[in-house]
Amino acid sequence: MNLALGAIDPVAFTLGPIAVRWYGIIIAAGVAIAVILTLREAPRRQIMPDDIVDLILWMLPFALIGARTYYVAFEWQYYKNYPWDIFKIWQGGIAIYGGLLAALIVIIVFCAVRMIPVWLLLDIIAPTVLIAQSMGRWGNFINQEAFGAKVSQDFLENLHIPQFIIDQMWIHGAYRQPTFLYESLWTLIGFIILMSVRHRQHLFKRGEVFLSYVIWYGIGRAMIEGMRTDSLMWGSIRVSQALSIILVVLALGLAIYRRHKVADLPWYLDGSGLKYPYQR
Repeated sequence: MNLALGAIDPVAFTLGPIAVRWYGIIIAAGVAIAVILTLREAPRRQIMPDDIVDLILWMLPFALIGARTYYVAFEWQYYKNYPWDIFKIWQGGIAIYGGLLAALIVIIVFCAVRMIPVWLLLDIIAPTVLIAQSMGRWGNFINQEAFGAKVSQDFLENLHIPQFIIDQMWIHGAYRQPTFLYESLWTLIGFIILMSVRHRQHLFKRGEVFLSYVIWYGIGRAMIEGMRTDSLMWGSIRVSQALSIILVVLALGLAIYRRHKVADLPWYLDGSGLKYPYQR
């Protein structure tokens, strides 16, 4: 990090021996906003807020473990020699796809136990994940992660972005493509779109808000990941780019199949069909 260029200190403040980092603060803020929005929408769809709170308590630790495990797995050549660094999550090094996949497993199990329609709960949560992802990329910005190829200062200035972003893009002795910013804006736009249209009558069948999220995020991630120079790799394959393409194809196929082949598929706005507050 080149502090002479005004790079941001990743430590926000200290509490005695504890250093509180901007990365953690930003991630926590994104999660908090996502939870608040989910708690507002759930009762409208006949899902009890208590269920959402219980789900979050299970989902967050597993999502964090999944995100870190995914990252460590594809950086094993380093971590096998420094195993204690696996636990230094405050230094960065989590992969959103690992967290999302772990969270998905928790949601499926949770819905089976609580007898909640899993597609509906995924619909409720999905748009809020986009705003959390959008904010989370600024944690990568502070840590100088998720960057692209070398570019000139003129290139960055021609993007008409603030000077503090340009300064922070001085990484490893060169200015870098701000791919963190591209993904942050892409997910923010997706959040605005889904939040704006998901309450329109006869637009989304149950499950289609979630599948729209997968398609939107997957397309953007596949494109932006191709610009990055710090991607997790499997041989010559960019792991997140390949996974994004696979998920987009699967989500598109599943959306078409369910719309045309699944009889009596309820609308998203129909809610759970459970009496609220419902008894078990």
